[in-house]
Amino acid sequence: MAARSVIALVSVADVVATDLADHLERRGHDVRPVRQPWEAESLLSGKGIDVAIIGDSLSQAEGRDLLRRYGGEGGPDFILICRPTDLVDKVLALELGAADVVESPLNVRELAARIGGLLTRRGRSAGELIVLENATVDLRSAMVMHRSGTEEQLSPGQVALLKLFLASPRKVLTRDDIIAGAPAENADAFDRSIDSRIVRLRRKLDTETITTIRGAGYRFDPPMQFTD
Repeated sequence: MAARSVIALVSVADVVATDLADHLERRGHDVRPVRQPWEAESLLSGKGIDVAIIGDSLSQAEGRDLLRRYGGEGGPDFILICRPTDLVDKVLALELGAADVVESPLNVRELAARIGGLLTRRGRSAGELIVLENATVDLRSAMVMHRSGTEEQLSPGQVALLKLFLASPRKVLTRDDIIAGAPAENADAFDRSIDSRIVRLRRKLDTETITTIRGAGYRFDPPMQFTD
């Protein structure tokens, strides 16, 4: 199993830090929150941090100082949170090598996406993302992220079923194929339960890409933005 990416949250406001840490941990990341500058120095100097989020509870000067000392080659990518009025500080942080600067108040889901992009560029897996019509699925964390902003967890059986469809796009899978490739979680479930499993998966994904082929089985027809 690949090592978990490590995200440092430095002086991020408590309400944001709690939501962000929960969001990142559910996606398989290891989150290290610290409040004080000296705690940040100890954490960042120890190496092993992939991304450091510097909250606006620190002054911009303190954030830039951490960036100067611990950023750069071999160090973590820095994302600084600033207030909308701090344009000069934003430019300075970027000139000093910050990977990104985001304005507060921030959207936790957007920030998590930015972190995922940085991890991808660092060669760290940010997840296995599948984009459907109305939702994005992170297979690694078994999380469905709807366009409305709500999230749902896939069960292990639903992940296995979705992976089976993803492995055979545009191919009709029979009931026997599904029973063999993605057995039901309940040992008492037989052939007649497959219809209900498909219905529940469609509903959770809010998708029409899984089609019932009468008398034959089921087929996954990827949306246009889907890539293998």
